[in-house]
Amino acid sequence: MQKNKEKMKNYIEIRNRLSYTKRRMIVWDINKNEMIVDKEDFMEENSNSCSSSSTCEKDNCSGCASAQKEKKSMIENANALSSIKKVIGVVSGKGGVGKSFVTASLACEMQKQGYKVGILDADITGPSIPKMFGVHGMTTGNQDGILPAVSKNGVKMMSINLLVEDEEAPVVWRGPVIAGAVKQFWTDVIWGELDYLFVDMPPGTGDVPLTVFQSLPVDGIVVVTSPQELVRMIVKKAFTMAEMMHVPVLGIIENFSYLQCPDCGKQIKLFGESHVEDVAKELNIPVLAKLPIIPDSAQAADEGRFYEADFGAFETARETLVELF
Repeated sequence: MQKNKEKMKNYIEIRNRLSYTKRRMIVWDINKNEMIVDKEDFMEENSNSCSSSSTCEKDNCSGCASAQKEKKSMIENANALSSIKKVIGVVSGKGGVGKSFVTASLACEMQKQGYKVGILDADITGPSIPKMFGVHGMTTGNQDGILPAVSKNGVKMMSINLLVEDEEAPVVWRGPVIAGAVKQFWTDVIWGELDYLFVDMPPGTGDVPLTVFQSLPVDGIVVVTSPQELVRMIVKKAFTMAEMMHVPVLGIIENFSYLQCPDCGKQIKLFGESHVEDVAKELNIPVLAKLPIIPDSAQAADEGRFYEADFGAFETARETLVELF
C-alpha cells in the first residue's frame, strides 16, 4: 500500500511539472496502480528536431516530409442527420453574469429573423435552458440518434435535464464524464438543418469549454460580462483561452448594465459604472450589446415563456452573426 502511495505521489509530481498538452499523454492505471505513458505521442511532443532532419534544411523545412504531415484534427463529426452552418459559443470567465439569458436571447433574436436555431446546453451541472423555454420531460430517440426538444417558438435544444427522470436531481459527475456528455450532444443528437447552434457553456475555462473548443467546429464566441471592476479579468480569461484555441472572439455583451426606472425613465446603474468599452478597446473587439435589467424578462424565464420576453437591444449582435455567412 505504501509503495502504491509513493508511485501515485511521483505520478502527481511529474504531471504538475508538465504542460497541459503533455499531461494528457500520462495517465494513472487504477487497475495496475502504475503510470502509463503514451510514448509515441510524448516523444513527438517533446522532440525539438525535425523527424526528417537528414533530408531537410534547418532554416526551411517546408519541403520535408515532417512539414507535409497534417496535424491530427480533434474535431468530432456531427450526427449524420445534422447539418449545422454556424456554431457560436457563449462564454464567461466567471459565473453569475447571465450566460444562459444571453444564449436564449441570441437564439430567440435569430429565430425571429427567420433563421433555424438550436441551443446546446453545455452547462451540465447547472442546466437552465429547457426551463426558460417551458420544456420539460425526457426527450426521445431512435436508431439514428437522440431527438432534440423543440420549444413553442421553434428553437431546438438539448440539455442534460432532458435526459434524466428528475430535472431537479443534481448531476454529480467528474470532469471527463461531463465533457463526454457535451461531446455526445454534438455527435449523437439529430439536430437536422440549423443556421445557428448556440452553445451555452458553464463559467470558467475548464473541461467543458476546452472540450467544446477542441471537439466542435466553433465559428466564434460571445463573451458575457457585467459592469463591474472585475470585467477586465472576466473578459481577459475567456479571450485568452479563445486565442490559445484559435477561436475567433466575435465581441462582448454586457449584461445587467442598468435598471430603467418605470416612472421617470432614469437609468439606475446597480452594479456601478460600465468598464466594458475600455476592455473592448484594449482587446480590439466590439461591444455587441449592453443589456438592461428587465424584471418582466426574468419573470418570463421563470414561467417558461422566455420567447415572449423583451430581452433588450441586439442589433449589433444580430448584424455580427449575420455577417458570418
